[in-house]
Amino acid sequence: MILETINQPADVKKLNEEQLVLLAQEMRRALLTRLAKHGGHFGPNFGMVEATIALHYVFDSPKDKIVFDVSHQSYPHKMLTGRKDAYLYEEHYDDVSGYSNPHESEHDHFIVGHTSTSVSLACGLAKARDLRGESGNVIAVIGDGSLSGGEALEGLDFASELKGNLIVVVNDNDMSIAENHGGLYGNLKLLRETNGKAECNLFKAMGLEYRYVGDGNDVSTLIAAFQQVKDCTSPVVVHINTQKGKGYAPAEENKENWHYCGPFDVNTGSPLDSFDEEDYSSVTAQYLLKKMKKDPTVVAITSGTPAVFGFTEEKRKEAGGQFVDVGIAEETAVALASGIAAGGGKPVYGVYSTFIQRTFDQLSQDLCINNSPATIVTFAGSVYGMNDVTHLGIYDIPMMANIPNLVYLAPTTKEEYLAMLEWSLEQTEHPVAIRLPGGVMASDGKAVTKDFSELDRYEITQKGSKVAVIGLGTFYALGQKAAEKIAQKIGTIPTVVNPYYITGVDKPLLEELKREHEVVITLEDGILDGGFGEKIARFYGDSDIKVLNFGLKKEFLDRFDVQEILKQNHLTAEQIAEDVVQLL
Repeated sequence: MILETINQPADVKKLNEEQLVLLAQEMRRALLTRLAKHGGHFGPNFGMVEATIALHYVFDSPKDKIVFDVSHQSYPHKMLTGRKDAYLYEEHYDDVSGYSNPHESEHDHFIVGHTSTSVSLACGLAKARDLRGESGNVIAVIGDGSLSGGEALEGLDFASELKGNLIVVVNDNDMSIAENHGGLYGNLKLLRETNGKAECNLFKAMGLEYRYVGDGNDVSTLIAAFQQVKDCTSPVVVHINTQKGKGYAPAEENKENWHYCGPFDVNTGSPLDSFDEEDYSSVTAQYLLKKMKKDPTVVAITSGTPAVFGFTEEKRKEAGGQFVDVGIAEETAVALASGIAAGGGKPVYGVYSTFIQRTFDQLSQDLCINNSPATIVTFAGSVYGMNDVTHLGIYDIPMMANIPNLVYLAPTTKEEYLAMLEWSLEQTEHPVAIRLPGGVMASDGKAVTKDFSELDRYEITQKGSKVAVIGLGTFYALGQKAAEKIAQKIGTIPTVVNPYYITGVDKPLLEELKREHEVVITLEDGILDGGFGEKIARFYGDSDIKVLNFGLKKEFLDRFDVQEILKQNHLTAEQIAEDVVQLL
């Protein structure tokens, strides 16, 4: 096997054209075997095999620096830079992350997992090289889907200012996670159809030189193109047309479903795990589609991740113009939602917690200062969510809960969520965000009659004394379990509180707790610093009430075991009860 002999990029340069083609075949087989067992980003990596081989054949990494946008297409790069064992042998599958990582290899230059960043990062590397009087190529690899992000366009706009070596490889497979949206994709289509010869050219308009490769999965053609631009003295774009998912028929035919995959049967492409059960994504799509049919002003918004709230291709067609995908552009999504709400519409923006942090300024400036009554649904804001260091959902509470005017809600069940969503869509007083619980969706079948317009009113769900347990969102159920353990240890039933509101403090209720309680504990599914619990602790600061805040330590976690992290942060019912007993 040729791949087994590749220990560094220099080994790629020793191969002839026939061997390079065989190497690509072996890499795809290794990817297929690993992904079928382990899961991961499928389509982006299958499409980039030949381009990655060509990059390492022509350039001299790590002196020549290759920066991958998002880096979910960096598996082939890792194979050729000393990490092939992580793709060949099952016992080594977890030796590497799913994204570029300088801690793994000198051939990686950034930990990157969010999109549209590579051009700007590469511009920085090129500028640093020039300031130091050094030489070498800097190559940014970016997918067409990532071009819709503002930072990508900002980076391209600045690139011509460098007046030195910078190579931008635009991997154009006519796809984002789902289909592309936005005017610039019309120009990419025109460039593909004219073999790069169209007079209208986005990249040339930004002052960049331009090369086009019609077959971006032909290694010889790619090598020739990269050799032409190697050691260039001005910024240049190499636009390559690739096939997402190339080499595996199911992925070629259904690109959206095969952007990312869990373990699957290689022969059929069928997932090994069933996802047919109802979850917050499917519930959201079902609710919104029903609402859209009754109210033409309801609109669902996504920023390139329609599946986050259940809008499959079929459901997008059903929604028609009441579904909007702005591409990978979270800032525009929030501003668009604010504009729609200001114009009398009822927008709902569904977004992963890890991506909402990309648009803090728009949340504050465009949405909340203007007090536009838009709705944001935050998914995977939880220790139970995605767990790569670049895709953590544990920071949104401190970020969002401290913006004036925003009402940030934390349901504990499906029923509470749908009641909050209904209220948010019909009210016209506040921008509202709803943080969905992590883990398996809970449903108790209970009707929710609470009036959410009475802001910051918590609910006592179990009346007790001595100890009060305030469990927010995901951790409300943990609070119930902790209360049971505390009762067993101290012989007194604690009070249990469902706070609902992340952004506000129920002063009358907290004042009432002073009468019969010595300890108040808070639990939140996020980092403690700047979080919900600190609001409660601050309220009781000048009183005799003792407060224990339970949540997560402020740190960048990576590929963690949830149960282990919960134990480390004293987030088990037994540990919480023990801490309370010690305090008493």
